[in-house]
Amino acid sequence: MRPDLLPTVVFDLDGTLVDTSDDLLAAANAVLSRPVLGPGDRLTAFHGGRAMLRLGFTRLQEEWEEGDIDAAYPKLLEAYRGAIAVQSRLYPGAMAAVAALQQAGFAVSICTNKPEGLADLLLRALGVRDAFGALVGADTLPVRKPDPAPYRAAVERAGGSVARSMLVGDTETDAKTGVAAGVPVALVTFGPEGAGVARFQPAALLDRFEDLPDLAMRLLR
Repeated sequence: MRPDLLPTVVFDLDGTLVDTSDDLLAAANAVLSRPVLGPGDRLTAFHGGRAMLRLGFTRLQEEWEEGDIDAAYPKLLEAYRGAIAVQSRLYPGAMAAVAALQQAGFAVSICTNKPEGLADLLLRALGVRDAFGALVGADTLPVRKPDPAPYRAAVERAGGSVARSMLVGDTETDAKTGVAAGVPVALVTFGPEGAGVARFQPAALLDRFEDLPDLAMRLLR
């Protein structure tokens, strides 16, 4: 390993750094014939736009097929783009943890299955885009998580070493990405699933961002 490569912490975005669920659900409701998604559907929101549309069409008791989802999806993205940071909020302690990691000599980046343009727009709206050395989205490469290629790109573009890196996420997709890339994963427990993410057998559970710098030092020591 080159000595100039930094240990790196890669973050998922939705449900990990930022609670985007309410704005995602609002965008889905905007393209349905009537709003049928609510706060109880936050977990579905973090599984993406198509998952929300499938649930919405099912709730409306309308006959639908995947072609209907494909047709509605661009409309959902456009609705979301126009109201991307109305209710979305960084999770408590997130940016303090990022700053502490950087001060300790870590590179930090983001690897998300949100389209890169929307992820960039959200981070800029929240005023934190410049805090991250790289951003890799769902469409940055031909593949997305859990394929390990986007993760590796997020590490390398931030000036880091995959061999000394870890992923912080909130879903089974993130857990599978870590396995595919051969790196430890910490799953947050403050998302909709809570401690239920333990069933994905991550290297660690993260109950609060204040604990992340020490955890990263331990896992990447």
